[in-house]
Amino acid sequence: MGQSEQEPPPPSDPRLPPGQRVQRGWPALHYGPVPRFKPLTWDLQVFGATASAEKRSWDFEGFNTLPRTTVRADLHCVTRFSVLDGEWTGVAAATLLDLVPPDTGVTHVMVWAEYGYSANLRLEDFAAPDTLLATHRDGAALTAEHGFPVRLVVPRLYAWKGPKWVRAIEYMRADRRGFWEERGYHNRADPWREQRYSHQEEPGDGPLR
Repeated sequence: MGQSEQEPPPPSDPRLPPGQRVQRGWPALHYGPVPRFKPLTWDLQVFGATASAEKRSWDFEGFNTLPRTTVRADLHCVTRFSVLDGEWTGVAAATLLDLVPPDTGVTHVMVWAEYGYSANLRLEDFAAPDTLLATHRDGAALTAEHGFPVRLVVPRLYAWKGPKWVRAIEYMRADRRGFWEERGYHNRADPWREQRYSHQEEPGDGPLR
């Protein structure tokens, strides 16, 4: 077939941010070992600059009685693959903000997970309608490798901003870099702007290193 007879390449999927490709299946990527779930001692805490200056926590049974919601959202990994059309079910981050209001000076949150892993987000990203503390995907409970019992899903940001095995939400009056942000990843992590690495940061994108 001559050059003029070749079919044009298929159009890229408009759901894909720049530099991403569609992934078949759902790879399990994480730093460190998979933690062992201990239902009798597990809890989820909200602390830091709360409006009441008090900490709030839920045990496993209590967390699972909170109002639940389902969102359909894509997951974009900084390693350049995207998993599209996931149906995520869990507790909306906005529900936690309603139950434990932040102080008026709060601008960011730090999401803490097992083994001290952390990811920082702007409050507006955490409060977005599709940000979810997910317990299920596509109708099935998350597996341990994918974050059971709770992982954060933040569709508007690269997936590292949504830690697996979440244990706490810290309200902050100033930004502070999380685990990967301290190790060279972009503080904002917007996939549509390809904010992958800290050397791409512009003034105002994050705290001084």
